[in-house]
Amino acid sequence: MTFRFSSAALTAALFASVAFPAAAEQVFNRIASFPVALNLPSDKDQKTVTSAEIVAASEDGKTLIYSDSPLGGIGFVDITDAKAPKALGALLLDGEPTSVAVSGAKVLAGVNTSESFVKPSGKLVTVDVATKKIEASCDLGGQPDSVAVSPDKSFVAIAIENERNEKVNDGALPQLPAGFVVTIGLTNGAADCSTLKKIDLTGIAEIAPEDPEPEFVSINANGEIAVTLQENNHIAIIDGKSGKVTSHFSAGTVDLKGIDTKTDGQLKFTDSQDARKREPDAVKWLDNERIVIANEGDWEGGSRGFTIFDKSGKLLYEAGASLEHAVAAIGHYPEKRSRAKGIEPEGLEVATFGGEKYFFVLAERASVVGVYKDTGGEPTLTQLLPSGISPEGAVAIPSRNLLVTANEADLVEDGAARSHVMIYERAEGQAAYPQLVSATVDGAPIGWGALSGLVADAEKEGTLYAISDSVYGNQPSIYTIDATKKPAVITSVLRVKRDGLAAQKLDMEGITLDGKGGFWVASEGNSEKLVPHALYNVNAKGEIKAEIALPKELLEGETRFGFEGVTMIGKGDDATLWMAVQREWGKEEKGKVKLVSYNPKSKEWGAVHYPLDKAPEGAWVGLSEITAHGDNVYIVERDNQVGDKAKIKKLYSVAIADLKPGKIGGELPLVKKTEVHDFIPDLKGQTNGYVVDKLEGFTFDKSGKAFAVTDNDGVDDSSGETLFFPVELKVMN
Repeated sequence: MTFRFSSAALTAALFASVAFPAAAEQVFNRIASFPVALNLPSDKDQKTVTSAEIVAASEDGKTLIYSDSPLGGIGFVDITDAKAPKALGALLLDGEPTSVAVSGAKVLAGVNTSESFVKPSGKLVTVDVATKKIEASCDLGGQPDSVAVSPDKSFVAIAIENERNEKVNDGALPQLPAGFVVTIGLTNGAADCSTLKKIDLTGIAEIAPEDPEPEFVSINANGEIAVTLQENNHIAIIDGKSGKVTSHFSAGTVDLKGIDTKTDGQLKFTDSQDARKREPDAVKWLDNERIVIANEGDWEGGSRGFTIFDKSGKLLYEAGASLEHAVAAIGHYPEKRSRAKGIEPEGLEVATFGGEKYFFVLAERASVVGVYKDTGGEPTLTQLLPSGISPEGAVAIPSRNLLVTANEADLVEDGAARSHVMIYERAEGQAAYPQLVSATVDGAPIGWGALSGLVADAEKEGTLYAISDSVYGNQPSIYTIDATKKPAVITSVLRVKRDGLAAQKLDMEGITLDGKGGFWVASEGNSEKLVPHALYNVNAKGEIKAEIALPKELLEGETRFGFEGVTMIGKGDDATLWMAVQREWGKEEKGKVKLVSYNPKSKEWGAVHYPLDKAPEGAWVGLSEITAHGDNVYIVERDNQVGDKAKIKKLYSVAIADLKPGKIGGELPLVKKTEVHDFIPDLKGQTNGYVVDKLEGFTFDKSGKAFAVTDNDGVDDSSGETLFFPVELKVMN
């Protein structure tokens, strides 16, 4: 029987599970985040690129071991106290580690030593976990990828991929030499090289049968090896003892409906792809009869979900676009990957916690982990967990109620987040994430991300409006948020238009009410991209009714770091808009930025100077939001740092009485600011991840309750996490 689950039903189930958990419900929450750069050897530059790709755990569950391909070694992490992981260093292995697996007191690492694509080579290295010393090395005769140890610890299986060169013949197969699978017997956890057995897989796949490229291996309790041939879109089952292929079958195709296939600056889940090859990456046994595959795709496919087969090849369940819809509902959909393979499910883990079997699907491009209960039939999506950037591998430690992910992307060269190992614990409580989800409309979620400004409804408590920035340049949007729900819910969206068409050349960074049922929007310009610095008046239907260009005097010394927030002080003819410029414009503004005023009635401009905190070394500091409340305006000031380097994510107040604008181009008065709140404890404590860069939205609702939101950059070089949370302030009016 084939089980199917509609995306709308799945999204509803996800929302229900995270919004209203029972008092005694067991949920997974992240408890720690470990930057693997802490394991860099002392003689390495601290900006050396590192990565955590495949992760394993010692048998006592107190030590993590991960493969680090860029570094050329394996890293160790002490999780005796799982909430406070400690660096144990790295061991270099004279090659490129591709995978690790634990066998007793040993860790087995597959290491690529290939001279070239046509001369592949590799080895399996045995390392003692306690001493971190190499004890043995077996020549594998090819380039290894995945490594798996049999449940009875009698042998290890290695996928020898002998990967193709994607620059040759557009990456098409065949490209010899062919890959294969190797098994090696284990003695006291160590590999016995004399027992190495090469298992031929040529001649079985429909696609390039002469050139199989094994990708991932998994072994069940019967000693049967499941192996994916990703580029060949094929799966084989091998008897681990005899080395014989006992069954094999095509991974098949999927007809996808309700997906986004265009990388066009819009989130529209209305497209379809017929007969899309699954091309699976990871495979895991759910039991001795069933396997689950993650359909990442490669050169011709990728079906954006996962599939369950029995070992004869009978289709039992197809996820289709359901996981992708659930991911989009929490703002993690990677629009820039729409034309490719969407969220790209890549890694898998299967484990039993408290008598309940789970499997975990790692979406590489969305940077989330889908948590599913295995019911034996239709699986149930129970949670989506925030991960670091590009989760590659995972390991479950049921004896300690832990789940661990390895996240490979290291963006140190861009000054952004580094590769991390994330640790989650299953315990009673409520899911800490997501904090914001979208409703389903016409069978698909309201796509969202990159929220860059907030304002509250004037009449309804708990109703807020948020805007998206230029990430979705062809779909500028104003979202309505119901903040009374947990998680908060995006209930509807208003598209910003010119003459009925999506407005172009906008980078909306600030929003405020116009007092007439519409909004004023501040757009951050970028002259190099012909995006103007401007103010826009948008009516209740989303139409731009007025466009206000900045005066020449204000634009002198302009940079792309323009308006980041807008608020309104006063009503009617006395109403004045105040905008926060993000960074210094011109040499004369060292250490200070402008707060700019504009009166829509008189069309008069003015400004004051605002003093910035001193930037940490190698960083800059700027403004992200301005909102009026009571007798003050409240301003978000932040640096551009993440993780432990983040020092300034603060809220300051400036008395409205002190906002006496001077003439632009002349000497401007300098206002006094008062610190109201430090957001760093909030950003650290919300989900126990690293401190994110962009805290960009802040407002007070009608009742005076404060809310903040972070900008996830549209999941572009970002973990995709959006934190939306109430803020308890020391000082309020």
